[in-house]
Amino acid sequence: SENSLEYLVSIGNICRSPIAEAVFRKLVTDEKLEHKWRTDSAAVSDWNVGRFPDSRALSCLRNHGIETAHKARQITKEDFQTFDHILCMDESNLRDLNRKSNQVKDCKAKIELLGTYDPQKQLIIEDPYYGNEKDFETVYEQCLRCCKAFLEKYH
Repeated sequence: SENSLEYLVSIGNICRSPIAEAVFRKLVTDEKLEHKWRTDSAAVSDWNVGRFPDSRALSCLRNHGIETAHKARQITKEDFQTFDHILCMDESNLRDLNRKSNQVKDCKAKIELLGTYDPQKQLIIEDPYYGNEKDFETVYEQCLRCCKAFLEKYH
């Protein structure tokens, strides 16, 4: 649709999905397509609602010249009804989202792994929470590749 919507989901919404959201938003802004996309991210769980992203995620983004003011939130029924795309990070996200979407009347979102768009075929974006700076950098690079390919496909 003209005003396609992008939506990124991980379990806690403080590491992977805020990185993906910020990366996608920057790509869309650089391409002057902000009016066509509404970008957000959310969590499957409610563990971190209201929290800012992990400080390592923020510093990784900052190293790439990207700022974000995102605060974690949990996915809602309305998200399934308003977003065209819900992109998630791993199989457990995918299972949870498919389960939740089955309880929603008129779900219009296409739910898939963000990694399906990776030209390097890295299907899963692993949670860097228990890792180090290098793991966050890997997530950033994966998100950048996937978001670029996704944008090229749907723009």
